[in-house]
Amino acid sequence: MMKPAVSARTYATHTNPNPPFGDKNSSNPKPSKVALIGARGYTGKALVELLNRHPNMDLRHVSSRELKGQQLKGYDKRDITYENLSVEDVKQMEENGAVDCWVMALPNGVCKPFVDAINQVGKKSLVIDLSADYRFDPDWTYGLPELVDRSKIAQATRIANPGCYATAAQLGIAPLLPYLGGQPTTFGVSGYSGAGTKPSPKNDVNNLKDNLIPYSLTDHIHEKEISSQLGTDVAFIPHVAVWFQGISHSISIPLKEEMTSRDIRNLYQDRYAGEKLLKITGEAPNVKAIAGRHGVEIGGFAVHSSGKRVVVCATIDNLLKGAATQCLRKYSSYNWHWICANTSQKT
Repeated sequence: MMKPAVSARTYATHTNPNPPFGDKNSSNPKPSKVALIGARGYTGKALVELLNRHPNMDLRHVSSRELKGQQLKGYDKRDITYENLSVEDVKQMEENGAVDCWVMALPNGVCKPFVDAINQVGKKSLVIDLSADYRFDPDWTYGLPELVDRSKIAQATRIANPGCYATAAQLGIAPLLPYLGGQPTTFGVSGYSGAGTKPSPKNDVNNLKDNLIPYSLTDHIHEKEISSQLGTDVAFIPHVAVWFQGISHSISIPLKEEMTSRDIRNLYQDRYAGEKLLKITGEAPNVKAIAGRHGVEIGGFAVHSSGKRVVVCATIDNLLKGAATQCLRKYSSYNWHWICANTSQKT
């Protein structure tokens, strides 16, 4: 017996409920004084490059124990020498109002003494933490502007920068949350810059040649982050590959009812309408196309023959939108427009 045809259904779509701010919030004529704590790593270097090009961001201090005394390269606005700022130094600078924005680009578990010192003075300045230390702290604002109330982020003084894998995965899943029929699973692959600068098998190019390394196959910190922020369990399976920067997610999402690829693509286009750092494509995006760029690309939308499972692909540069671009975008609402104007530029 022939299976009856499934009746066509139009799914309710909604214009972006959290749209970007307009041009009236897009400029700040007064340069903001920035201090970067932990400037040795790849993310620190990416931040320096962005700050150097930004017209209203004034980098004043960079701190790195290993590079103390060396001249900072890649910053042309002023001569800066690496310092090794202590907790007491940071506290004194906060008391003196020497810094408007502190960026903590330190490994997980390291920045708390610095944050505590700033907090002891009073919440005058903005602190943005790039590690995972405060992503689950209710006293901090989770800084993913496409999914978190932008006005809340703009008013916050303590912002936890989302993880790189976690950013792309959340954006790749969020529009389908009302239609989930089970636990999504994302297969993520990152370039070796995501493994940091400390030598390890995961950033050894010779070890990575002709290789793909799976790691932390359950309970990765980004699995917890993705699940916590989306409010549903998501399985995350990370891998590292031989290229330098860029992440690819292939996300398998069970659906509670039959949907078409067009239904799903329309949901994503409407949910992210107006987002200059997010591009929806029909084809699955490639890492090569996103490396060195500031946004996220989402596409594929391949629906299983049952109509009840879709694979969505998402790519992101782990050093930019996955870290440095995302951080810079947090320094109040007015900075996002400059980044948007530079999305087509390679770093």
